[in-house]
Amino acid sequence: MEKKTKNILIAPLNWGLGHATRCIPIIKALEENGYSPLIASDGNALALLNKEFPHLKCLELPSYEIKYAKKGRNFKWKLLQNTPKIIQAIFKEKKVVQKWIQEFELDGIISDNRLGVYSKRVPSVFITHQLNVLSGNTSWISSKLHLLFLKKYTECWVPDFENEPNLSGKLGHLKRPISNVRYIGPLSRFEKKEVPIKYDLMVLLSGPEPQRGILEMRLREKISEFKGTVVFVQGKIGPDQIRESNDTVHYYNFMTSEQLERTFNESQIVLCRSGYTSIMDLAKLGKKAFFIPTPGQYEQEYLARKLKRDGLFTFANQDHFRISNLDEVGFYKGIKTVDKNINWESLFYLFN
Repeated sequence: MEKKTKNILIAPLNWGLGHATRCIPIIKALEENGYSPLIASDGNALALLNKEFPHLKCLELPSYEIKYAKKGRNFKWKLLQNTPKIIQAIFKEKKVVQKWIQEFELDGIISDNRLGVYSKRVPSVFITHQLNVLSGNTSWISSKLHLLFLKKYTECWVPDFENEPNLSGKLGHLKRPISNVRYIGPLSRFEKKEVPIKYDLMVLLSGPEPQRGILEMRLREKISEFKGTVVFVQGKIGPDQIRESNDTVHYYNFMTSEQLERTFNESQIVLCRSGYTSIMDLAKLGKKAFFIPTPGQYEQEYLARKLKRDGLFTFANQDHFRISNLDEVGFYKGIKTVDKNINWESLFYLFN
């Protein structure tokens, strides 16, 4: 009798594109190890993964409807306003997932920051680099609540190194470790390749509106001051790829993983948000970068400050950024290429 292929649901949060993109190597590893992945998300995250894996079943989950404030100081207040919708979506997705377990004969679940995607009926994994959730003077309560959710999962995978040096600092490391946490090493969909440099600067935008659009408008105004060739990826997922160019700047609304990997390798320096997925990609590729943290997002602001303090990358606040700031990149060493093979067979043993 032929052995049944195990069906694993993988569900990233639709908050920017980082959660979705760091699930790409996991989805590929599941297929390579004989599992059958089903993808679940919403919005741009689902659209991106549908383009990457058109042969896989894609399911839609309720949206958390995460929106950023126009002003960074209002970030936490905006998130608090959205909390009832987020809680409602978590309860909805929990019901949907229970139905899918039977409908699609699921043998396991991998949730990247979707708090309602788990079940006691099958092994359930939660992926996060934030064991401590920074929220200013309320960090103690947001972290405590987050840990209560994490304890419901069979395992929690942290895409970082357990010991120093590591990438996430206090975000991904607790003073008192919990038993279901496993450090799996950084996740990146890219590989470092020795190719000729084609672009002096790569601009890579991501994240929810309106902050993604605000930064795009500001950079479009300033980019003509840059002396060199620029590739500008807007981070807007659409049905078709749209390209436009002037003398020195080449704009793309989005790129596939294959195109992004090539463009990263062909670029001298990168300008992007200090999101954790971007940091893992830069570490894998050994690229130097300049960060503009999303205003008011404590996690990105912490990571930018930590990496500057470590002498690896520098940054500027969105309102104060000038093209001349990019001259500072040369004074920081970047992260040496992270070349650690993840033991997928060991991780996936949970589902056997």
